Amino acid sequence: MSDTPAIPWHDKLAAGFRRTSERLGGNLSGLFTKEKLDRQTLDEIEEALIASDLGPVTAMRIRDRLESERYDKGLDEAGLRQIVADEVAKVLRPVAKPLEIEAFPRPQVILVIGVNGSGKTTTIAKLAHLLQEQDYQVMLVAGDTFRAAAIGQLKVWAERIGVPIITGKEGGDAASLVWEGVKQGTAIGTDVLIVDTAGRLQNKAGLMDELSKIRRVLGRLNPAAPHDVVLVLDATTGQNAISQIEIFGRDAGVTGLVMTKLDGTAKGGVLVAAAEKFGLPIHAIGVGETLDDFKPFDPDEVAGLIAGSRTTVK
Repeated sequence: MSDTPAIPWHDKLAAGFRRTSERLGGNLSGLFTKEKLDRQTLDEIEEALIASDLGPVTAMRIRDRLESERYDKGLDEAGLRQIVADEVAKVLRPVAKPLEIEAFPRPQVILVIGVNGSGKTTTIAKLAHLLQEQDYQVMLVAGDTFRAAAIGQLKVWAERIGVPIITGKEGGDAASLVWEGVKQGTAIGTDVLIVDTAGRLQNKAGLMDELSKIRRVLGRLNPAAPHDVVLVLDATTGQNAISQIEIFGRDAGVTGLVMTKLDGTAKGGVLVAAAEKFGLPIHAIGVGETLDDFKPFDPDEVAGLIAGSRTTVK
C-alpha cells in the first residue's frame, strides 16, 4: 500500500480548473485600471471573458454589472475576479442538480451517452460507485456493443466495484441487453440500471436509431423509462462540447450532463457557457481516473476556481 497521502478533492478540482483560471488571468492582463472604467476597457474585458470560454452571454452579464456599478476609482485584479466568481455562480447554481433516484417501480434506468473517448465507460463506473455509497443497488448494462473494448472495460469495472453486469457479444443487439437488464434488475430488486451506449458522432444516424430502439423497448417495460439520459462531456474539448450538447440534446433527449477529464489541460470555462445556453442539470464532475475522483457538482466552488477568486462567492 502506498504511503503517499491522498490529494484532497478541492486541490484536484483546483488543478483541473487551473488552465481556465490562468487563461482568464492572462486574457485580462493589463485591463485592471485605477482609472474609471471606460467603454473601451469594458469592451476589452468582455472580449477577454469570451476568449476564456465563458460564453458571450455570461461575458455580457459581467460587463453589464461592471458598467452599472460605475467603478469610478477603477478596479483591481482581485475585485474583477470576485465579480466574475459571483456572476458565474449565479449561472451555475440553477443547474447544479445531483441525480435523484426516485423512480417507482424500480429500477431507475439511466442511459449514458457521449462520443468515444469522452471517458464515458469510466464515468459509468464512478457513477455506480457514487450511488453505491448512497446505499443504492446498482446494475450495469454493456450496451456499447460496437466495441469489444468497451464491453471488456465495463466488465472489469463491474468486478472491481462489485456490481452485476449484463453483457453480450460484440455487434449484438443493445436493446435486447437492456430488456434483459430491466428484467433481471426488477427480479433482484435493483434500484438503478446504468446503461452504456455506443458513442460515435460520425455514425450519428445509426447511434440515434439504436437509442430510439432502446427507448421503445424500455417504454414497453416501463413508460417512464429511461428516467435519465446523461451526456458525458470531455472538458478538454472546450467549445466542441457545446455542439455535442446541441446534437445529442436534439436527437437523444439529454436530461443532464456530467463533465469529465477536468485535468490540467481542461477548458472548464465551457461549463459556464453550457449552463447559460442550455440550462441542463449538471449532475457531477470528474477530475481523474480513480473512483473517488468524481463528486456532485458544487457551483460556488467551481465558480471561485474558474475566476481564481480567493474570497467567498456571494
